[in-house]
Amino acid sequence: MSVLFGVLWPLERFNTAILAVGRYISVFALAIMVCFILGQVFFRYVLNDAPNWTEEAARFGMLWMTGLMAPIAYRMGGFVAIDMVERALPRLLAGLLSLVLFAISLWVLFIFWERGLNNHIDTLSGRGCSSTLRWPLGIEVGKCAEKFQNRFQYAALWVGVNLLILVNIELIIRQLITLGGQGDRLTSFASDEEIAGSS
Repeated sequence: MSVLFGVLWPLERFNTAILAVGRYISVFALAIMVCFILGQVFFRYVLNDAPNWTEEAARFGMLWMTGLMAPIAYRMGGFVAIDMVERALPRLLAGLLSLVLFAISLWVLFIFWERGLNNHIDTLSGRGCSSTLRWPLGIEVGKCAEKFQNRFQYAALWVGVNLLILVNIELIIRQLITLGGQGDRLTSFASDEEIAGSS
């Protein structure tokens, strides 16, 4: 059991710190997304001349918000779940069922990571340029010159899957410790204020 605690402690600290940073970035991404969407509505219906880049810029913010908030929601148990069977089972069987479900989730995440990386490696390495997003002031960066490379958008998915894998491993270790009868030694997940203060 001490081995599990030894692995859990640094992983828990790392996840708490990195997810706290991700929370701030995702809030910023959400704010940008809302501003761009409202701007597009204003330009389209008030000025009758909508810029063509606002939709893609909003999608950019949405991808990063999703990639960074999904691990936080997963860690806090914020995903939609049907837990009728788990609640109906005795405590030990419910714990074993949770462990099996975490293991299946980890397996799916690894498949997603491997296949997604192989299928989109060209995108992540820079193939493809944004059709509308451009660097400000005519700055030229990389293969796409003044246009954004698509990898800046789709890297959010890769980052999100990696963080989900780390959170899943943490949850599996916590479940093993709980099944071993040491669940009372686990620290509860930090509240929003504690996460914000730890970053």
